[in-house]
Amino acid sequence: MALSVSPEAREFIDLTSQLESVQCARRQLRREITLAEVEKKDARELRKRFTALGRNPKTARMEKRLAELEPRLRKSADPEDLPAISRQQVEAFYRCE
Repeated sequence: MALSVSPEAREFIDLTSQLESVQCARRQLRREITLAEVEKKDARELRKRFTALGRNPKTARMEKRLAELEPRLRKSADPEDLPAISRQQVEAFYRCE
């Protein structure tokens, strides 16, 4: 990505890229859990798998850092930050499908 974004935005984009597979798995599990509940099926195993995704220490550290960066980025003076992050998140969403 050749956009001129702040260092915080670059870090945010890099972290979300690294977490993309975890986020895709969570999104898919949310759908499966919802479908199981609608069909009145047991979703306990799906919920366990969903919870296990957040227990990885590396994943937890990256998600904690994202949470720290997010408020700073909302107030960013760089006009490219939020559009770049939004674009990256939309692209990630469609890659997950």
